[in-house]
Amino acid sequence: MNVLKSIFRVIFIICKVLLKFMSFMAVMIAGAYLLAPMGTINSKDIDLTQFSNTPNDAMMMIFNSEYFSGYLFSVTIALALFVAYLLWDLHEVAVHKAEEKKSSHIQLVFALSLCGLFVHKAWWVLAIIIAFANWEQLGKSLSNIIRNSRFEKERQDVVDNADNAAPALNQSETKVEVKS
Repeated sequence: MNVLKSIFRVIFIICKVLLKFMSFMAVMIAGAYLLAPMGTINSKDIDLTQFSNTPNDAMMMIFNSEYFSGYLFSVTIALALFVAYLLWDLHEVAVHKAEEKKSSHIQLVFALSLCGLFVHKAWWVLAIIIAFANWEQLGKSLSNIIRNSRFEKERQDVVDNADNAAPALNQSETKVEVKS
């Protein structure tokens, strides 16, 4: 039964990838058709004998096609949009991390991310630090440092008091010894 589930899961993933690819290609072809009028080729009348390495006639027919130019234009637009999407995801990585950790600093991280986008990139770096920091561990470590420093201070006070009391005892003993 598990084997059948895994087989169907793989088949489902393959079908999903193929469907996404076919829909992407349909959008690109539609873009090529819509953008083809903008892709008029002005260099169709160039004498190719001037060039040393010329493509064959079939390639020149493709290169001189307005639909090919429209397709290249639609692919360029899609690539620019994809890069913008990836940059936005990179910019929002701090907010996503804060939401994933269910941090109480989500609104602060979001505000700092926006300040990093519009004001200065240092705010974005601060948002990254706040989002990725383990605040529970930091709080425990700081509490331990304060607790240990108080313990050391109290221990040092006890040692200092004992050292101060010891010379006083020695002086009283010497006075007693002198009197006798």
